[in-house]
Amino acid sequence: MNLIEKHPIIDFKHGKKVTFSFDGKEMEGFEGDPIAAALHANGVRIYRETPIKEQTRGFFCAIGKCSSCFMVVDGVPNVRTCVTPLKVGMRVETQRGKGVIAMDAE
Repeated sequence: MNLIEKHPIIDFKHGKKVTFSFDGKEMEGFEGDPIAAALHANGVRIYRETPIKEQTRGFFCAIGKCSSCFMVVDGVPNVRTCVTPLKVGMRVETQRGKGVIAMDAE
C-alpha cells in the first residue's frame, strides 16, 4: 500500500488493517477509511466507466458531491466510495455503465 505515513500538520489515525476485494483481487486497507482511499493506496485509479461514451472516471471531489467514484459495493451499484467507510470483506467492483444490482446483494 502506498500511504502518507507522516505529515507535519495532520495526525493520521487508521483503524485495523482489513482485507477486501477489488474486481476479484484481494487488497488491504484500513477499516473506517473511505473505500476510495484504500483503492488509491493500492494503485487503483479507475473506478467506473460512463454509460454512454464508456469513459473512465476515478477519484475526483472526495466529498460525495460528484459521481466519479461510483462503484458496485457488495452488489449495490452507485455507491459513493469517497464517503463510504471500508469494512472487512467488502466486495468492490468497477462499475460499468449505470451498474446492475447483483442478485446476491445484501
